[in-house]
Amino acid sequence: MLKQIKTAFRDSQATVLQDAAGAAALVVMLLVCLHLPGLV
Repeated sequence: MLKQIKTAFRDSQATVLQDAAGAAALVVMLLVCLHLPGLV
């Protein structure tokens, strides 16, 4: 089972990095949107 997990992670490593970048972008957008009312 551990071998299958390692294989799946190795095969989908590029996708995991893209997902992490997308999640980071969403967090940045959320923080910017939350600070917009304070700027006006």
